[in-house]
Amino acid sequence: MFWTEALFKVKKPIISMLHMQPLPGDPLFKEKDSMRRVVALARADLHAIQDGGVDGIIFSNEFSLPYQRRMSFVTPSAMARVIGELMNDIRVPYGVDCISDGLATIELAAAVDASFARGTFSGVYVGDGGFYDNQLSELLRRKSALRLDELKLLYFLNPESDINLDTRNLAAIARSLVFKASPDALCVSGSAAGTGVGNELLALVKEAVPETVVFPNTGCTKDTIVDKLRICDGAVVATTFKVDGKLFNPVDVERVKEFMKLVFAFRETLE
Repeated sequence: MFWTEALFKVKKPIISMLHMQPLPGDPLFKEKDSMRRVVALARADLHAIQDGGVDGIIFSNEFSLPYQRRMSFVTPSAMARVIGELMNDIRVPYGVDCISDGLATIELAAAVDASFARGTFSGVYVGDGGFYDNQLSELLRRKSALRLDELKLLYFLNPESDINLDTRNLAAIARSLVFKASPDALCVSGSAAGTGVGNELLALVKEAVPETVVFPNTGCTKDTIVDKLRICDGAVVATTFKVDGKLFNPVDVERVKEFMKLVFAFRETLE
């Protein structure tokens, strides 16, 4: 039995992203915006996600574009405020992702008692934001220093929109990463948020590391989720839950319910 079943109390959990609005210091955070508004919109999305029946949530700063490799202190501070204000409303296991900054992700997880964290903890990437050298050894030592023994780490196996400078195929990278770092889960992404991951690629990774949890990380929809769950151990889902399936829109509870109805039916077929 994978750790996911113990934490989420189901087989093949669906973990929904909760995308916070732009935060203070972000280019998209305007003079008319306020942290009260950020919290209010996050609360509305939280209730829609939970009422729709998902199994877990990852709080992320999705709209802190362009992302910082080393975050300003204001960003994780603002994220901690949002999560703190929502704490009494959270009914499912939750995690965090300070996008593109693995160290900030781990430290935020410590501050808000998160059960898991997703991030770019390993690898070397290059893209619009520049050069991303993820100091895996430093990150894991920081996790140890913070006594986060129970914190589960969900690693991006490949970046959503950047190029991995490691030229090995994903199966080889997955095997090496499992040997060196014992990740709790590997997240396999498409080329951008909302872009699907091919079943062949998911199967390649899962076959390479059968004893490790593997999630499709982008692009799952009601039309593809059952096929993904036949291969993988759950899924991270976001864009398809939004109004009209558009990234910048709020969560539509009816879309979540429709998606989860298919998941519930699939789980009935599992032993």
